[in-house]
Amino acid sequence: MSARQQGERRVYVVLPTYNERENLTPLVERLLSLPVPGLRVLVVDDASPDGTGELAEELARRYPGRVEVIHRPGKQGLGTAYCQGFALALQRGADCVVQMDADFSHPPELVPRLLAALEEHDVAVASRYAPGGGLDPRWPWRRRLISRLANLYARLVLGLPLADVTGGFKAFRREALERAGLTTARTAGFGFQAEMNYRCHRAGLRLVEVPFVFQERRWGRSKIGLGMAVEGVWTLLCLRLALRPQGRRRLWPDRRRQGAAH
Repeated sequence: MSARQQGERRVYVVLPTYNERENLTPLVERLLSLPVPGLRVLVVDDASPDGTGELAEELARRYPGRVEVIHRPGKQGLGTAYCQGFALALQRGADCVVQMDADFSHPPELVPRLLAALEEHDVAVASRYAPGGGLDPRWPWRRRLISRLANLYARLVLGLPLADVTGGFKAFRREALERAGLTTARTAGFGFQAEMNYRCHRAGLRLVEVPFVFQERRWGRSKIGLGMAVEGVWTLLCLRLALRPQGRRRLWPDRRRQGAAH
């Protein structure tokens, strides 16, 4: 790493938000208080009707140069929010980019450990299912079962050597985002997190898992519903067929080429 990366790396934490007004201020304050020189917060708000976007602007005025806001005209999907955030962070000269949820299910205190893991790896994945990780004990057994089945399905379909494929708490070196093309993801909803890991794996990047215990959100309601999960089943299958080392796979023969060969 360069002298700047070893000393004061420019770190951007990308926070997609939709109706997170109760969580945003304490989360931003916790992040900015971490012992991470050069840390900045980039909020990507999808026109939250509860005023999250306006609150984010207040925080940007309170912490000039350390908090920035992207306002989008409406709900456009988690994947596109991260893509916009990643692209702007790289434009601002980020050395490392962290992605996390804005509801305190991802503990801010884990950020320094994820960044430390980037000293020897390209991508650090906060893992619920690696040894030492876990799920909030308050979760009902049905939710735990759905979470594990969804993760197992994604691992099998994409063939990834990770214990946790569907989690959304990660840290990337700048070069990892650029090499894996993570500013132009194909999926927008449930499948986005798995797609990121798949792209990184295919690009030959060094991934490492950092265990943590996933917590229940503090306030507000979860945005993940049955429809999003069903959509993810299909999108991951399409992703495996579309993103192959040799390019897009044909599902039927190219008859024009066959005719030319004869």
